[in-house]
Amino acid sequence: MLQTTEHALLRRVAVEQAESRAPSVTAGVVRDGGLAWFGARGKVDGLAPSADTQYRIGSITKTFVAVLVMRLRDEGRLDLNDPLDKHVPGTSFGEVTIAQLLAHTAGLTSESPGAWWERAPGADWRSLEQSLAENALRHRSGARFHYTNVGYGVLGELVARVRGCSWLEALEAEILRPLEMTRTTPMPQAPAAPGWAVHPFADVLLPEPTPDAVAMAPAGQLWSTPNDLARWTRLIAGDSGGVLHPDTVAEMREPAHIDDADEWTAGYGLGLQVLRVGGRRLAGHGGSMPGFLAMVLADERTGTGAFVTANSTSGVAVSTVALDLINIIEQHEPALPAEWSPMADHDPALLALTGLWHWGPTPYVLKLLPDRWLNLAPVTGRGRQSRFRPAGPDRWTGLDGYYAGETLELHRDAEGAPSHFDLATFIFTREPYGTPDAIPGGVDEKGWRSGIS
Repeated sequence: MLQTTEHALLRRVAVEQAESRAPSVTAGVVRDGGLAWFGARGKVDGLAPSADTQYRIGSITKTFVAVLVMRLRDEGRLDLNDPLDKHVPGTSFGEVTIAQLLAHTAGLTSESPGAWWERAPGADWRSLEQSLAENALRHRSGARFHYTNVGYGVLGELVARVRGCSWLEALEAEILRPLEMTRTTPMPQAPAAPGWAVHPFADVLLPEPTPDAVAMAPAGQLWSTPNDLARWTRLIAGDSGGVLHPDTVAEMREPAHIDDADEWTAGYGLGLQVLRVGGRRLAGHGGSMPGFLAMVLADERTGTGAFVTANSTSGVAVSTVALDLINIIEQHEPALPAEWSPMADHDPALLALTGLWHWGPTPYVLKLLPDRWLNLAPVTGRGRQSRFRPAGPDRWTGLDGYYAGETLELHRDAEGAPSHFDLATFIFTREPYGTPDAIPGGVDEKGWRSGIS
C-alpha cells in the first residue's frame, strides 16, 4: 500500500482517538483476502495496542450466533419459518419465528427484565425464561423492527438445544477453529484492553465492569482482536472459508427490514446490519458494551472491509470511521477488476440457448455463466433480472430480486428442441409472442399487423 494511503488511514484514526478522547483505538482495512492495513492510537497498559490485543466487541457477537443458526438451517436441522416453540418449547413467546428473531422483527422486548444486563452478573437460561413469562412481547410479531438483545439470548439457547452443547462450544468447533480465530474468546485473555468510561468534562477515567452475561451472552459477550476481526470481516464480505455457503452469507446480507422505504440507507438482514451509502452496499455490525465500542463493515461488491475497536463507553464514532476507511482506500487505491478470461468449460447445448428471448414484446438477453448458471435480463437494462443456478435437468433457481427462489424451466417440443421458458408463469419465447400454444390467453390468430383500424 502506498505511504500516502497509509498516512491518510492512520490520520483518520488519530483524529478520532484525539477528538473523542478515547484511551485507545485500533482499526484495520481488509482487501484481497487479508489484512491490508492496521493502525492504532493510544495506549493499553502503557503500550500501543497491537493487532493481537483483545477488545470486547459487544453486539458483533450476534453475527456469530446468526452464522450458527444459518448453519443449522443449511443442514436441515431447522427452518427459518419454524416457531421458536418447535425447538425451545415452553416460553411465553413461542409463536415467534427463528427468522423474526434473527432480524429483530419478533416484537420481543429489547432488554432482559431486572438489572441492566450489560453491567450485572448474568443468570442462566431458566432465570431468563422465567423473567420473560409476562409481557415479553412489545409489538405484534412481524409488524416492525425492534432491536432485541433478549432475542439473541434466545437464539443462543436455540443453538444449544439443537446442537446438544452450549452455543460457545458450537462456536469454537464450527467457526473459530475452522477460521483459525484463536483469539476470540468469551472472557478476556491477555493482552486485552481494559474498558473505560471517560469523564465528559475532564480527562479522567473510570473502569467499567465486564461481567459474564451467561444466558444473555449471545447478545454481546465476545472479545476479539484486530487479526481475528479481519478474518470475520472477510466472511461478511463473502469469503466464508467453508463455514457457510457464500449464497447463505449473501442471504444474511439481504435486508429483512429497512428504516426508510423510499431511498433506504439502513436496514437489518438475518443477523447483519445493512447500509447503502454513497452508492455502496455495506454489511456488518456494530458493538457497544460498557467500556467498549466496535464496528465491522464490508462492501459486498468489492470485498473491501474495515473494522474499528475502542475501549471507551461512548463518544467514538466507530461506524463513521469504518466507512471512512473504506472510502479512503477506494479513493487512493481503487481495486482493479479481476482479469477477464474465457470459461474453463461449457455445455454446447446451454450455449445454444443464449441470446434473445422475449416476454411478450419485451426483449431479454440470456447469458451463460460459469458452472452452468444463467443470467436473464432486459435488453434495456431496466426491469426484472436475475441470475439462475442449476436445479436439475432444464431447471434453474433464481437468486436475485423479483425472481429470487423462483424456478426457470425450459420446455421442449415433441422432438426435444427448446420451445420456451416458463419463469413463475411468465413465458419467454424466441420471437415476440412466439410459440402461441404456450402463451397464456393465446395469440390473436391474425398475428402482427400494420396500422390501426
